Amino acid sequence: PGPYSRVEPRDSQARGRDPRWRGWARSSAACWLLGTAAPASDCLWLPLAARVPVRRWGGATVSSYCKYWYGNSKREVDLTAFIFSSPGQFWHVTDLHLDPTYHITDDHTKVCASSKGANASNPGPFGDVLCDSPYHLILSAFDFIKNSGQEASFMIWTGDSPPHVPVRELSTDTVINVIANMTTTVQSLFPDLQVFPALGNHDYWPQDQLPGFTSKVYNAVASLWKPWLDEEAISTLRKGGFYSQKVSTNLNFRIISLNTNLYYGPNIVTLNKTDPANQFEWLENTLNISQQNKEKVYIIAHVPVGYLPYSRSITAMREYYNEKLIDIFRKYSNIIAGQFYGHTHRDSIMVLSDKKGNPINSLFVAPAVTPVKSVLEKQTNNPGVRLFQYDPHDYKLLDVLQYYLNLTDANLKGKSNWKLEYTLTQAYDIEDLQPKSLYELAKQFAILDSKQFIKYYNYFFVSYDSRVICDEKCKAFQICAIMNLDRMDFLKLQHPLLGLLLLGAIMCVKHN
Repeated sequence: PGPYSRVEPRDSQARGRDPRWRGWARSSAACWLLGTAAPASDCLWLPLAARVPVRRWGGATVSSYCKYWYGNSKREVDLTAFIFSSPGQFWHVTDLHLDPTYHITDDHTKVCASSKGANASNPGPFGDVLCDSPYHLILSAFDFIKNSGQEASFMIWTGDSPPHVPVRELSTDTVINVIANMTTTVQSLFPDLQVFPALGNHDYWPQDQLPGFTSKVYNAVASLWKPWLDEEAISTLRKGGFYSQKVSTNLNFRIISLNTNLYYGPNIVTLNKTDPANQFEWLENTLNISQQNKEKVYIIAHVPVGYLPYSRSITAMREYYNEKLIDIFRKYSNIIAGQFYGHTHRDSIMVLSDKKGNPINSLFVAPAVTPVKSVLEKQTNNPGVRLFQYDPHDYKLLDVLQYYLNLTDANLKGKSNWKLEYTLTQAYDIEDLQPKSLYELAKQFAILDSKQFIKYYNYFFVSYDSRVICDEKCKAFQICAIMNLDRMDFLKLQHPLLGLLLLGAIMCVKHN
């Protein structure tokens, strides 16, 4: 069995629902405790307790039988009556930001339109930190995914294909052409893979101004993405840039792709609108139906909920919309198995808690493929893509494998060498990606001189520069962003938080 394999009884009589059930599997090295049966899913986790991954075996191999205790009697069970199954996997890519003008020239002010006339610092075949992605970089990312040897059930793609250039240098047709270019690239490389896209704030012209009604861009992407979506999804995509769609391999598993650009601060088209495109109403109805049908849901979008991890008291979207979304996510947290965003270009986590302070949802912001930064910014990110692992029975998130390209090294050598940056559970020595695990990790971050946080902050920039230091105020912003997604006062939480964590709340949350 591979990492996170499950053991499932073929025979219902072997399922051991009784809580008295205990057992161990005899291996070439030792006997391993099988653990308690998981009542909700008719499965057994190996080796230590319910829902503990198999990777804890330490390399031992299980023989063809095991012994177990049932009450006071000792019995033998043939392990050939069990099936080993691997975790489900899916890719997450975001913020491609293709700059079709990118080219190598002696005049570094003319390397790319996205540098806006600034001198490209060290342009090479895979790009420059003052430029958006050349096609060569984007193609290398998708080639890596294609040839990684990882089997994935689907891919999520959370928006932003066009470059960061002045409004006058783009048009609606240009934006559509760039999205079409990226869509064709994905479809040609992954003809049999189901892809779930979400629109970004740059996937429109003028940028950020996505409307709450049908538009030329919405109609265009609905046509482009038709191979991946059903008719109902296409219909809502045309009307408001959002949709919901079942995963073809798991019919009780649904992806909801939100158009959170409707709530983005710079969007003046939706200013003072209570429910742009009626997306809130649609979202509640969709989640309610999913709940009745016993489905599990992943939420994907471009602009994330919560506070920006590098700014004081600033939510990524307008505060009213942020509060509304958080309320909905809390209400349906029992069926939302994960949330996935882009937009910030950085690698970060968030934990949504209920009103009593209990962690109930895990959220992930993926780093960008583009390495671009402004002239005023000191730091940027290396290009990154990631692979999530999940339980194929209940869709709970197990792990994430973050891959990256060292841009400087790739440009020097003239070839890309995408590498594993980290595996989250191994990097932080946590059990899984469940809300409680991430919540406890965030509390570790808050400890003075936390080595875990130093590691997290390096990964925040996708290992661009390990020398960068996050001071006390910087750390407070980061921890606040992880654990405080709305205006809920940390003083009201049931769980006592460390002093720095509390400082983060005070610094980040606006008080009326």
